[in-house]
Amino acid sequence: MHECPVTVFPQQIRWETEGTSRIPFQAYTDEALYRRELDRLFYNGHWCYVGLEAEIPNAGDFKRTVIGERSVLLVRDKDASIHVVENVCAHRGMAFCRERHGNRESLTCPYHQWNYTLSGDLQGVPFRRGVKQDGKVNGGMPADFNPAEHGLTKLKVATRGGVVFASFDHSVEPLEEFLGPTILGYFDRLFNGRKLTILGYNRQRIPGNWKLMQENIKDPYHPGLLHTWFVTFGLWRADNKSQLLMDAQHRHAAMVSTRGAAGKAADVTQVSSFKAGMELNDPRFLDIAQEDWWAGPAPAASGEGAAVPNAPASVPTAVMMTVFPSVIFQQQVNSVSTRHIQPDGKGAFDFVWTHFGFEDDSEAMTQRRLRQANLFGPAGFVSADDGEVIEWSQEGFETKPAHRTLAELGGRDVGDTDHMVTETLIRGMYEYWRKVMEAEA
Repeated sequence: MHECPVTVFPQQIRWETEGTSRIPFQAYTDEALYRRELDRLFYNGHWCYVGLEAEIPNAGDFKRTVIGERSVLLVRDKDASIHVVENVCAHRGMAFCRERHGNRESLTCPYHQWNYTLSGDLQGVPFRRGVKQDGKVNGGMPADFNPAEHGLTKLKVATRGGVVFASFDHSVEPLEEFLGPTILGYFDRLFNGRKLTILGYNRQRIPGNWKLMQENIKDPYHPGLLHTWFVTFGLWRADNKSQLLMDAQHRHAAMVSTRGAAGKAADVTQVSSFKAGMELNDPRFLDIAQEDWWAGPAPAASGEGAAVPNAPASVPTAVMMTVFPSVIFQQQVNSVSTRHIQPDGKGAFDFVWTHFGFEDDSEAMTQRRLRQANLFGPAGFVSADDGEVIEWSQEGFETKPAHRTLAELGGRDVGDTDHMVTETLIRGMYEYWRKVMEAEA
């Protein structure tokens, strides 16, 4: 029987349906698509996370980070104001800052010693007026050279609750509108005005497309199947009281869950590897203390104000917020952190964890947060699983780019739910992705 040849390496991305329940592998492997993502999702029209104010507490403090693939500096000025400038010298384009953190009176490029204020204004150009020799002046910049026209690229900055966002696009909508009332409510629940304190960092390189981490945190299907630890100790199970919420454009999301019972999980884990008898050598990992701020906002749906039917009445013990495209804000019981997604090509990204607490935490609470942080990061009891499966997924995508994934648990539509047995948040994200990526330039 004659069969038509299969196109293994298609020239253009092709969706099987009008919806987004079947995502082409090419969305993770195509170089041209990736370059367009950088332009449309990271460099235009979006706010991107850059850090916490607590990371730059003093005048002159800076942190080097990235938006997309572009290196930027988060800086505290002498008047306590916060700036974000691109780490690219206006002279010859050198990425002049090499340290991850530090303190400076000003910013200087080592190549030709061009010097900038902490806000990015050019203030020093060696030999600008030439060099006197034998009664004449040699060289120098042209007479019409204007330092005001040659500063560092300055980004638009928004701060809220001690968190700093920035955008290369100065026409981007206000941060509050970008987040929308539903996600903003959960953002303000975590960042409620208390002063933050930095507890530590994890950093890992994951060989997979950057969107896979957004998907992973929008995916309640896998935690009770992949992460045996979660199920065994009741931290994240399919039968936990829960909600899945999105903003009106379906780009951001919050997975809200309340810790259930540990132990037997026959109804929620249909795999033979479940280790119901697993015990902790150090029970302090589960020394969980309820905090006043956990109650947070009244439950709301993506209709921006309508309550979700049968929403959990108990206090959430885990809220995973994905703010598209660049960051995850995590509360897992007493452990709180930011997770910054930093793309590096279509098939890899750096993943930077910033674990934090609050300045008014007791020493006991600080130790509790640190212990529970061991669940996460590249060597965590839970998160190490995610890095591996993302790598292996990317391997499959690269060998078969004409194929597609399925995200059809719970149907093919997009909407908020009062349970976790669904992939609605992934479908919602790609609904937004298609709208932006397929729009006319």
